[in-house]
Amino acid sequence: MSRVGKTPVQIPKDITVADSKGASVTVRGPNGELTLAIPHGLSLRFHDDVVDVEAKGKSGKVRALHGLMRTLLANAVRGVKERWTKTLELVGVGYRASLSGENLVLTIGFSHSVTVKPPAGISFQVNESKIVVSGVDKHMVGQIAARIRDLKKPEPYKGKGIRYEFEHVRKKAGKAKVIGGAPGASK
Repeated sequence: MSRVGKTPVQIPKDITVADSKGASVTVRGPNGELTLAIPHGLSLRFHDDVVDVEAKGKSGKVRALHGLMRTLLANAVRGVKERWTKTLELVGVGYRASLSGENLVLTIGFSHSVTVKPPAGISFQVNESKIVVSGVDKHMVGQIAARIRDLKKPEPYKGKGIRYEFEHVRKKAGKAKVIGGAPGASK
């Protein structure tokens, strides 16, 4: 049995969790709604303000999904209560981000500006040189933040590009300046 899977998921007062005939579970809260599919071999048991994920068998696949399902359910509960966020930083002269309606418009050194349209449930905020991606679904927030970062990854010489808020970019040394010619070179 999974140690993570055995841990019960606490349900706050303003969150409702509803099971639909064992095939999926819907989590509703003040920030939105998420639906998760329940894999075959797992079931949910509700009591008071706690939900337990139970494994019906002992096969390797069921045991592997046991902890995963519990974590996904806990992430859904947290997401509908307080939204998930990922913060990106723009580093570079002339790199800017702005909002055009819901869309994120990036000026990141290309000959044209790049527009990123948010999928349903995702929103952008721009503060100075920071972009905040937020939403109810943790996976989707991380995926969109990764796609934005992939538009202009931090380069290793000057560190210019789009990076996560606390990401450390290891810089490479540039070319060494040779004074007076190369060593061992004859005149």
